[in-house]
Amino acid sequence: MAAMSDPREMRAPTGFHDDHPLERDDLLEDPIEQFRVWLADAEGAGVPLPNAMALATAGADGRPSARHVLLRGVDEQGFQFFTNRTSRKGRQLEEHPWASLVFLWKELDRQVHVGGHVSELSDGASDAYFETRPRDAQLGAWASPQSSVIAGREVLDAAMTELSERFPDAVPRPASWGGYLVAPETIEFWQGRLHRLHDRFLYTAEGDGWRIERLAP
Repeated sequence: MAAMSDPREMRAPTGFHDDHPLERDDLLEDPIEQFRVWLADAEGAGVPLPNAMALATAGADGRPSARHVLLRGVDEQGFQFFTNRTSRKGRQLEEHPWASLVFLWKELDRQVHVGGHVSELSDGASDAYFETRPRDAQLGAWASPQSSVIAGREVLDAAMTELSERFPDAVPRPASWGGYLVAPETIEFWQGRLHRLHDRFLYTAEGDGWRIERLAP
């Protein structure tokens, strides 16, 4: 039997927290534009799936749930992702339309946290994105009753076979599948520093602009 790992003894390797300061003067006034800069930095650094983000939601019972999804759009309105609306996260967002997002780019020792209200994207926007997905992903959106208990993998395999025959050409978007927009009220930029004295800056929506404050690490 392999030796048990002890999380208390796990440490970042030497040099992991290189001293790359983040100062107020380094930041753009618009956090969306600042996010785009950091996202481009992550892509340029070869970070795998730089658009991967942890999505945290909570339902009417207040119990939180988190998982990773992919960012599929960002503009002045906010951050977009797509999913099955009957899934656990979809049901929670219907009950409590607020969410948090976290992007971790460990290769750059950076994180971004977003918090805000969530609304459904229009059918037109959902259709437009669904049309860009690979065919197998489109069929998979039909085949999977996401978050539901199933008897086995064969249920999904059989569904994919049946759906491939049902839709030999274009695959329409399922009514239960669509997009969401997280409209940010806060966006925090975190840069790792030595001795865990990290640099953190919080943007908070204020009128037509943003208040920017440094947070203690």
